[in-house]
Amino acid sequence: MLLRRAEPVDAIAVARVHVRSWQVGYRGLLPDAYLDGLRAEERAERYNFASEDLREPATIVALDAGLICGFATTAPARDSDLPEYGELFALYVDPEWWGRGVGAALISAARERLLELRFRNAALWLLAGNARAERFYRIDGWLPDGLSRTDTVWDVTVNEVRWRRALDLGAG
Repeated sequence: MLLRRAEPVDAIAVARVHVRSWQVGYRGLLPDAYLDGLRAEERAERYNFASEDLREPATIVALDAGLICGFATTAPARDSDLPEYGELFALYVDPEWWGRGVGAALISAARERLLELRFRNAALWLLAGNARAERFYRIDGWLPDGLSRTDTVWDVTVNEVRWRRALDLGAG
C-alpha cells in the first residue's frame, strides 16, 4: 500500500470511495433514498486537491495496485473553542478494503501531518450512532468530549459527536 498526498487528478477516485463508504457505512443511519442518490461525479466537483495553503484541508490517499482505496483529510480545527487543535475532517475507506489496515495506515498518516503542522491535539466530528467508527477511533486513542451538534453535510442533516485526542509522539 502506498500513501501520498491527493492530486487534482484523484478527485473522481476519491469521490467514489467517499460515496461507497457513505452508502455502506451509513446505511441505517441516514435515509436509504438519500444514500442511493449520492453520485461521485457531483462530489468530485467539491474537492480542491491543488491548494498548498497549510490552513486549507489536505488529503492523503491510500493506493493498492494503483487504485485509491481510502483517504484522510486534515487541517486546522474549524471549532472556535479549539484554536490550537488540528482536525481530522474525513477518513473513509472503500468497503471492499475494510479490515485490511487501510484505515489504520491513514489515521497514522493523518496524525503525522497534524504533528508536522505543530498541532499537539486533534478533534473530529463523528456521525452519532456510527458504532463501527466509534470502535475504530477508540482503538486509536480518541474519546468523545461531550459536545454534540446538528449539522448539514452533503445536503443532509446529521447529528454528530465531537471526539478528541492528544497527538503525542508515543501515542497510537
